[in-house]
Amino acid sequence: MITVRKSNERGHFDHGWLDTHHTFSFADYHDPEFMGFRSLRVINEDRVKPAVGFGRHGHRDMEIVTMVMSGELAHQDSMGNGSVIRRGDVQRMSAGTGVLHSEMNPSKNEPVHFFQIWILPERRNLTPGYEQKTFADDERRNVLRLVASPDGSDGSVTVHQDASLYAAIVDGSVSHAFAENRFGWIQVASGEVDVNGTKLSAGDGASIANEREVKISGRGEILLFDLA
Repeated sequence: MITVRKSNERGHFDHGWLDTHHTFSFADYHDPEFMGFRSLRVINEDRVKPAVGFGRHGHRDMEIVTMVMSGELAHQDSMGNGSVIRRGDVQRMSAGTGVLHSEMNPSKNEPVHFFQIWILPERRNLTPGYEQKTFADDERRNVLRLVASPDGSDGSVTVHQDASLYAAIVDGSVSHAFAENRFGWIQVASGEVDVNGTKLSAGDGASIANEREVKISGRGEILLFDLA
């Protein structure tokens, strides 16, 4: 069963410096029917104007994965990490017992477009951690490239949860088989795709249950989660 969450049904706030869409309940946006899906708690699609961003703030007990679609995002945290995340980069921050960090658009001219994903950890009070890896467009073209997983397999970043994240740039078709008692979520970052006969466009998401395999065809960029 594929259940669609249309782009225009998401929570949406335009703060001037930040244009944000919330797939699930987040901050001032509350929808009791969309509190998350399995271990997925947040999928925020953010667009931040040049030279502004999120000042230093805290998190705890969450696996936070950030993926930039275009532009740059400068990250600094209380663990001593400082980096600039660009297209193709996947950043994982385990907030665990507590982390302070900031995320700013360092460009004076170009906006940054990115997804931030929160995954509930397998247990509370983990030691905070940080990881960043790059997956070029060619690695993701017509391939579901594993970019986050519980064991860091195939060069992916490691998340402390039984959840795997794949990224693909589809120009044709890709497919994914789910093991028994597994669930999925697909998020369309751009373009239009067909998922087992269900049409999805940029910004749309969909939960996947009781489907042993999904075939994704069309032209677009997608994120696919395989969840316990």
